[in-house]
Amino acid sequence: MTATTALSAPSAPTHPAAGRSPAPAARRRAALHWIAVHTVAIAAALFFILPFVFVFLTSVMSDDQALSGDLWPTEWNWSNYADVFNTPGFLDWWRNSLMYAGLGTLFTVCSSIPVAYALAKFRFRGRRTAMIMVISTMMLPPQVIVIPMYLVWAQQLHLSGSLWPLIIPMAFGDAYSIFLLRQFLLTIPREYLESAKVDGSGELGTLLRIVVPMAKPGIAAVALFQFFYCWNDYFGPQIYAAQNPGAWTLSYGLESFKSAHSVNWNLTMAATLLVMAPVIIIFFFAQKAFVEGVTLTGVKG
Repeated sequence: MTATTALSAPSAPTHPAAGRSPAPAARRRAALHWIAVHTVAIAAALFFILPFVFVFLTSVMSDDQALSGDLWPTEWNWSNYADVFNTPGFLDWWRNSLMYAGLGTLFTVCSSIPVAYALAKFRFRGRRTAMIMVISTMMLPPQVIVIPMYLVWAQQLHLSGSLWPLIIPMAFGDAYSIFLLRQFLLTIPREYLESAKVDGSGELGTLLRIVVPMAKPGIAAVALFQFFYCWNDYFGPQIYAAQNPGAWTLSYGLESFKSAHSVNWNLTMAATLLVMAPVIIIFFFAQKAFVEGVTLTGVKG
């Protein structure tokens, strides 16, 4: 009787929403959360990207359309870049900028690493005073010493009209680079250096075989900083190379290009983009090492 009653009892009705997946609501909540979190980042990204988009679009416009009400090119004039390259002196400016930035970065890195290593790992009397002196030179504006330095390079060494007065001093170290490298080298455990010395390695061997490979992120950050500084430097070439157009860099020659093509905004934008392109490409491929190096330089003081 009990079994029959149980079998004949009607089943409980099920709610139409029972068993329905809450995925759509969850996806909406996730999408709204993502938008709320990334709205500021997206706005900041657009704030920095849109000027580059404007420069690029203007660079491929015709003379009549550039800086008009049209934001999109009616005809893509890629020949504007060829016209810029064919401008007399532009390739010389490009070569001078590469020489200035390349040699300046190489000299700065090679001369700053030993000094930073000594200040970070050696124990000697006056080490703290030496570090204070290095930091003090960072506070000295370059305009304070530009006149005596120009007199030395121009009247005593007769190197005015070239970029060598800007390149040669980098072979004697840079205060900012020394400071950054020293901060990074402080994060390397001393046990690695002591183990290398136990194995018979000298100070130079320890520096080259142990310290330099472990300090690659910091070295990359310093190299990028120095390369960007030299590539964008306008003040130095203006002081030493202004009287010799054959020694102009892109940053200084671009001003002359803008004066000669003051009404050709499409060519001016194309030249500007060509000047910015190497820096953007280098940072795009080296940003991981750059961020890592800058982050780790502040781990230990």
